[in-house]
Amino acid sequence: MRREKNGRPVEYEDETVLAHGPVRRILSRPDALHCNFHEFTETWPQLAASGLYPEFGHYCLLPLAAEGRIFGGCEFIRQEDRPWSEKEYDRLHTFTQIVGVVAEQIQNRVNNNVDYDLLCRERDNFRILVAITNAVLSRLDIDELVSEVAKEIHHYFNIDAISIVLRSHRKNKLNIYSTHYLDEHHPAHEQSEVDEAGTLTERVFKSKEMLLINLNERDPLAPYERMLFDTWGNQIQTLCLLPLMSGKTMLGVLKLAQCEEKVFTTANLKLLRQIAERVAIAVDNALAYQEIHRLKERLVDENLALTEQLNNVDSEFGEIIGRSEAMYNVLKQVEMVAQSDSTVLILGETGTGKELIARAIHNLSGRSGRRMVKMNCAAMPAGLLESDLFGHERGAFTGASAQRIGRFELADKSSLFLDEVGDMPLELQPKLLRVLQEQEFERLGSNKLIQTDVRLIAATNRDLKKMVADREFRNDLYYRLNVFPIQLPPLRERPEDIPLLVKAFTFKIARRMGRNIDSIPAETLRTLSSMEWPGNVRELENVVERAVLLTRGNVLQLSLPDITAVTPDTSPVATESAKEGEDEYQLIIRVLKETNGVVAGPKGAAQRLGLKRTTLLSRMKRLGIDKDALA
Repeated sequence: MRREKNGRPVEYEDETVLAHGPVRRILSRPDALHCNFHEFTETWPQLAASGLYPEFGHYCLLPLAAEGRIFGGCEFIRQEDRPWSEKEYDRLHTFTQIVGVVAEQIQNRVNNNVDYDLLCRERDNFRILVAITNAVLSRLDIDELVSEVAKEIHHYFNIDAISIVLRSHRKNKLNIYSTHYLDEHHPAHEQSEVDEAGTLTERVFKSKEMLLINLNERDPLAPYERMLFDTWGNQIQTLCLLPLMSGKTMLGVLKLAQCEEKVFTTANLKLLRQIAERVAIAVDNALAYQEIHRLKERLVDENLALTEQLNNVDSEFGEIIGRSEAMYNVLKQVEMVAQSDSTVLILGETGTGKELIARAIHNLSGRSGRRMVKMNCAAMPAGLLESDLFGHERGAFTGASAQRIGRFELADKSSLFLDEVGDMPLELQPKLLRVLQEQEFERLGSNKLIQTDVRLIAATNRDLKKMVADREFRNDLYYRLNVFPIQLPPLRERPEDIPLLVKAFTFKIARRMGRNIDSIPAETLRTLSSMEWPGNVRELENVVERAVLLTRGNVLQLSLPDITAVTPDTSPVATESAKEGEDEYQLIIRVLKETNGVVAGPKGAAQRLGLKRTTLLSRMKRLGIDKDALA
């Protein structure tokens, strides 16, 4: 029953008072109720004071019944304080019976309509759940999963901002994968990393409960949702954050935002909770697949690296041999820097054992539980070098038929040894600098940031300072690499170590070849110790290996002609000098013209100028010289 008080509808509080009035009495005692206004006021003072009933003469309440069940009452009021006659009462009773039957039919019809609507809604919701489940469960890539979830939620709920938020590998950081439907046919996808502290997502991670909140641009929490206000302007944003649970573990948050609050109705929220449960399963599957794929790639690469290392175990894992003061100082530096995570730059001539020093630093560090990853920057072209260092996605370039994990990703929580870093192409150096500064990078063909925790050990036989001055090497990268330089002495500066090295190499190589050599003549040791060894330890090892091959018996045999044959001629190469008044530009132009534009080779311009081919090409680029125009 509804009345009006001063022209307004009956409020919820009024309905509560009515429920405790005469109707309550007739539900417990199903007989007619008669009273005047005075009796009414005494029996139900709160109802009388509510103003719902203006002063009357007489009141009658008859029960509304159908099929023997009382479900309400029908009130009759007259202004005269006079009871109804028996004839009048019979008419009222007949009228009430008719009203009861009609009201019951109306109620049944309403209930049937409600049940039908409920069934239709449940059917539609089930279809939506099946469609979204089928769409997302097959997605094993996080980016593809977020895109598919966003597409389905936007389609069924018309929500324009959809995100999945996951905890980052970096402490107290969140990875946000977002899709915004600014354009119906071209949604914008974005990935970002933010601090967790103070965000709405942090609240949901703590409570593990759904959060529904309205934000405006002046709200203290608005700065954490800057992207929404930048996209849709100063409008009130309604955000719904749903926890993504896998058992008792919280994987992340499904975050939805829309300017229209009416999107988040009770019925929609119930359905969105069920959708979040399906999305959580898909996220769990994608994360598990991602981890399995990462471990599989790591296992393949580690097996390849281990096979390579086992094939070269003697040369790569041999002890560092040397008792000279120069080597003692080097090893003291190794011991000093090993326990830190500082970048180390190992400097030294070719063949001085830079990789052995790098391995010693790694083995003495807190990262020794994982193998050191190594890379020679001079061993492959620039394009392949970038792919090998940072990895690539399938289809990133012609021939990239599968995803590949790069050395930086493989070396996570370990050390990466970059040999010949001075030969790294200029165009690749900024990317290396970014990894050193931010500890993050992107695979080729992807805009997804990958976090990595790598300790870098670099080595070179080139003069990086001179290369910086010649603009062949970035000065900012040089400063990043040169945190803790270690200069390895050439073999000629530690001749006292040569006898130890010769003995170690002889016995190791003889054992590998199945020979029995147990003696080395003192004269041989004196001869070897007096030589310059421009190829350093590597050259010495090669000489000893040749001697072992030629030895018959158990005494190492080495003749002076053999040594002379394997020792390269180190006499300086004549270089072209500038004529009077001729600057660098004019000198290079003249020599290029004389060589018909040929840069490399024994008769090329680089040889005549006494420069490496790459150095000459770099200077030509800096000076704007085109060799083809001079040929």
